[in-house]
Amino acid sequence: MLQTTKMSLSNEVVLRPRFQIELNRSNTSALELFEEAGKKQSRFVITRVDDHVFIRLPRDKQHFWSPQLDLEIMEIDETDSRLFGLFGPRPAVWTMFMFIHFGVATLFIGFAIWAYSNAKLDNPYGLQLALMGLLVIGWFVLYFAGRMGKAAGKDEMHELYRFMQDTLKL
Repeated sequence: MLQTTKMSLSNEVVLRPRFQIELNRSNTSALELFEEAGKKQSRFVITRVDDHVFIRLPRDKQHFWSPQLDLEIMEIDETDSRLFGLFGPRPAVWTMFMFIHFGVATLFIGFAIWAYSNAKLDNPYGLQLALMGLLVIGWFVLYFAGRMGKAAGKDEMHELYRFMQDTLKL
């Protein structure tokens, strides 16, 4: 029996939606279906590495916020497998966002230490607090940029999900 976890793209805080599906076929047969689909169509680029399948749009159809679908198909037994799916931005975009977040967090901690030191030395520390406030605003800007990116790629996420369902004949 096929069990599926509903894919939700609601207004949750989740920027990289995940899902899992129980398949009534071996992982090798499911992986072969994706390999065949990659040869028969040109709407999506399909890459397979071991038990992982990466589905994305061709470069000429991508925009900055284009998502990709990462699938891992794990064997349960000889006739059943479990598919784990993860939607996310291209790795370069995700790495850039994480690098910027790390930079903002590092600066925030640095300004907090500077403000604390000045406060303990009875020196003015208003500048440091103002800079920390700007960094908090920066965090919100990054969060909403990620939300806008997710919204910009929502239709493409649904296309990728439908393609996966069609390929697996779900």
